[in-house]
Amino acid sequence: MHSVAKFIYFKVLKWSLVGDFPSHVKKCVIIVVPHTSWWDFLLGILVRNVWKEEINYIGKKSLFDSPFGWFFKWTGGTPIDRSKTNDTVSAITKVFSEKDKFRLSLSPEGTRKKVSQWKTGFYFIARAAKVPVVMVAFDYGKKQIKVSQPHSPTTDQEADFKIYEAFFKGVNGKVAQNSF
Repeated sequence: MHSVAKFIYFKVLKWSLVGDFPSHVKKCVIIVVPHTSWWDFLLGILVRNVWKEEINYIGKKSLFDSPFGWFFKWTGGTPIDRSKTNDTVSAITKVFSEKDKFRLSLSPEGTRKKVSQWKTGFYFIARAAKVPVVMVAFDYGKKQIKVSQPHSPTTDQEADFKIYEAFFKGVNGKVAQNSF
């Protein structure tokens, strides 16, 4: 699958990679920005195979129902019930403590629509699990995926978010007008 993924990513789509995925990091929260199209999911699965890395994600529970639930589980997904008031941060922190390797990929925007600010769950998950944040930009304008070095969140949320937002400045999603 790795060779096929590389062929599609580099030769067919003609995308590039900027930075290296931190393979030595076994546990982290990966924030992917911008998330403006369902194509982002397919691009994420493709680049994960280019990197030959195990990367997980969460999705709304209804995605894991028939007829395609098997596919989302097979690709590393975990269902989350968003209809109840669950303590999602604690539940995901528990998953981090139970696994030797868990790299959670998610979009801090929480939707494919335009948002004025990110949801903060990823930050509190990373802090509670004591894992770094890795930033991954899907830049459709430049046809590149850019990866940061791991960043360990501090107790200064405002300063950390300035770092995160600066990394994604000028990045255009598939639906450019919905980019952060």
